[in-house]
Amino acid sequence: MNAPFAQQAPIDEAPMDPAPHVDAGDETAAERAPAPRAAPERKRRPKRDLDGWVLLDKPVGMTSTQAVGAVKWLFQAKKAGHAGTLDPLASGCLPIALGEATKTVPFVMEGRKVYRFTVRWGVQTDTDDSEGKAIATADERPSREAILSILDEFRGEIEQVPPQFSALKINGERAYDLAREGIEVELVARTVIVHSLDLVEMPDADHAVFETECGKGTYVRSLARDMGQRLGTRGHICALRRTRVGTFAEEELVPLATLREISEAMDDAAPMQALRPVSIGLDTLPSLRVSPADAARLVHGQPIILRGRDAPILEGPVAITAGGRLVALGEAEAGEIHPKRIFHSGK
Repeated sequence: MNAPFAQQAPIDEAPMDPAPHVDAGDETAAERAPAPRAAPERKRRPKRDLDGWVLLDKPVGMTSTQAVGAVKWLFQAKKAGHAGTLDPLASGCLPIALGEATKTVPFVMEGRKVYRFTVRWGVQTDTDDSEGKAIATADERPSREAILSILDEFRGEIEQVPPQFSALKINGERAYDLAREGIEVELVARTVIVHSLDLVEMPDADHAVFETECGKGTYVRSLARDMGQRLGTRGHICALRRTRVGTFAEEELVPLATLREISEAMDDAAPMQALRPVSIGLDTLPSLRVSPADAARLVHGQPIILRGRDAPILEGPVAITAGGRLVALGEAEAGEIHPKRIFHSGK
């Protein structure tokens, strides 16, 4: 069975509550969450069974959990979750799943991410971003030529040590919790994939702007830290924006402020115009159209057999539709499709 199915159970079986937490499923951005603040009083609103995606443009200064809570409240949704943490410093693409879309979260999280980030040279912080305290400084400032000469070392399959402030678990404890208590732990380097890393501009001697496309598990903060050390100086991230997650692009994002304005100016149903179909979370998977009879078998937990000369050759996860409606997530193996997740909304 493919890994995404193995990761789904907690999302599928229990509603995600907006109480402060950090999703450990995606370590690409800084995942430590500050101590929760008391939430303002909110008018109670009836919860609704809603299914779909909200492609949120998360603002700077808000945790991913707070963003999920805000969207969940605006949509009056019973269940919500996000597909990859963005820390408060970061802005940009935060896909938020409502209802049955939460079943597709692991597949979205498997997608590549694109980030644009600014590195400040000469200072290393304990968090590897501007929210931490300085732990080392250097007078050296790298030239454009020096930066370009080392980028290949950070492309492709590389070994990367996560930041001390991260959501990784050490003997059952989050690394960021241990770091807050002043406990230093030795984090083991992990293999990650950086598909591209390019220098965009150098506004001044102290700063450089980069863009990277990377796979799941890559820490952009670690890239900044390690590039600084490789260049004979120090470095940390002072600005970070995620512009893409899988097939979800920056031009599709909706600002949280826009959702709030729509809701306040019209009625509680107004934000529905920003709700995208559940199926967009499966755009990277092969799809299979089946007959109503085969769809019924899958819904009842029975596998179907791919027969005939024209039967598609499939292996792994498959999005299954019938009559233009999303029916199930299946696992193709040895000419059979086994149902793994059933969709009742059909979106």
